[in-house]
Amino acid sequence: MKRALVAISVVLLISPILEAQQGTPEPPTLEPQVPQRPGPWRSTPPAQEVVPVPIPIAPPKPNGPVQKSLVRITATSVEPDYRAPWNAGALQRGVGAGFVISGNRILTNAHVVANSRYLTVERDGDPNKYPATVQFVANDCDLALITVPSPDFFKNMVALKFGGIPGLESTVSAYGYPIGGERMSVTTGIVSRIDFQLYTHSSVDQHLTIQISAQINPGNSGGPVMQEGKVVGVAFQGYSGDVAQGVAYMIPTPVINRFLKDISNGHYDEYPDLAITYAKLQNPAQRRFLGLKDDDRGVLVSSVVAAGPSDGILRPGDVLLVIDGHPIASDASVELEGERAQFEEVVERKFKGDSVKFDILRDKQPMTATIKLYKPWPYSIQGHSYDVRPRYVLYGGLLFQPLNLDMLEAYRTTDLRLRHFFEYFTVEQIYLQHPDVIVLTNILPDPINTYLSPYRGAIVDEVNGKKIRTLDELANAFAEAPERLVVRMIGDGPPLVLDRNKVEAARERIKSRYNVAKEQNLEERTPAAAPTQANKI
Repeated sequence: MKRALVAISVVLLISPILEAQQGTPEPPTLEPQVPQRPGPWRSTPPAQEVVPVPIPIAPPKPNGPVQKSLVRITATSVEPDYRAPWNAGALQRGVGAGFVISGNRILTNAHVVANSRYLTVERDGDPNKYPATVQFVANDCDLALITVPSPDFFKNMVALKFGGIPGLESTVSAYGYPIGGERMSVTTGIVSRIDFQLYTHSSVDQHLTIQISAQINPGNSGGPVMQEGKVVGVAFQGYSGDVAQGVAYMIPTPVINRFLKDISNGHYDEYPDLAITYAKLQNPAQRRFLGLKDDDRGVLVSSVVAAGPSDGILRPGDVLLVIDGHPIASDASVELEGERAQFEEVVERKFKGDSVKFDILRDKQPMTATIKLYKPWPYSIQGHSYDVRPRYVLYGGLLFQPLNLDMLEAYRTTDLRLRHFFEYFTVEQIYLQHPDVIVLTNILPDPINTYLSPYRGAIVDEVNGKKIRTLDELANAFAEAPERLVVRMIGDGPPLVLDRNKVEAARERIKSRYNVAKEQNLEERTPAAAPTQANKI
């Protein structure tokens, strides 16, 4: 093997010499001089032609000098501690990618800068690390804009332009810094699916996504996915190797363009939502029962959220036939730009305050309905929150917190009542009676709260006979309590009882023993944590 490698090296060294000689005048042709040996052993070997070996040439870069647009982002972040919310949380460091767009802005993923306290940006060929600031964050579609205050940073940088939705089976290239590498990496793959998928950063929002076979690893996040010199997506999530091989996703340009248009007024308003549930109508007998034609169109409204924009306009039992002129198929899809997509994609491309028009069938009679869009607040507890402080009240060593996804994941609870309140908070309109579902999440052991562990995970219903709907009301009930506090939980069982005087006597002891800096936080944004820019969410 070593001998073969040496031979290849020699040929490669000779080859450019031969090519260089081709450009000079040819000398007179000479007969090859072969050494002669005396006697009968004299012989003349046949002449051998030397064939040049071509030198491998790097293929042309189909997307141009991406190095002049790509940046490496390093983020130092603080993750909130929901089990001890008075603490600042643990420091974490992560690396992602971003790219320059018009206006000296850098586009990246929201999860690259989420909960960040300090950002630095690096560019190709420059050893410096430039401090960066966040301009806008859209956690519901996992996009963010950052910028670098240094006036020299954007010199010689090239702003990338956006393309459209790539076709199935077409080739794309993903750029980034996977596994924390300091040099740009390029992977290629094909577009294998265009679909409506969950965005894991929020864990509640679903938007248009494009599945690609290019390898996407940690560090690729926020990098551009390109085709024919234009950005066709932003790399943002994929499956781990033990789930699926070579399956990754990018955020397509319709989602990117919507984000950029939304922030054009200096504020991000998030995605609106119809706030309905529906059922597909592919069963022929069901269609005949509802009075539908045999044209494979329409979906059935199952429920309407009272806090949403469809309340009072749509009803359970309505059949949605057309949305803004696009016929809705029985599988809930419409045709947009030559592709099939869920009909919600029509709403996805609209903004807060825009309207959407439906042709519907109600009680077998055709009607039209116009809905003015906005995002219903109850959905927020079912998704992850970022750049906020956990809300809580600590009283007598008992920690009370509002139910949300981050709290559930921190405690990894399996309590069925809690899971039900969380899963059906919006659909069953639990928020009407409990805007905050207040849970006794933790107990800091002390003589005043001995034997109260069976109440851990219970939901507060009332204090001293007064219904408790929000965390603020609970804090006020504790502050105004008489000598005895009787806390009743949802469900059967005796109430939880505390002696106010003993609680007051134990306050400093508990705070000192468990390093509690603050006994309550009722606002997600404390003055110290509030952003200096009003448009950062």
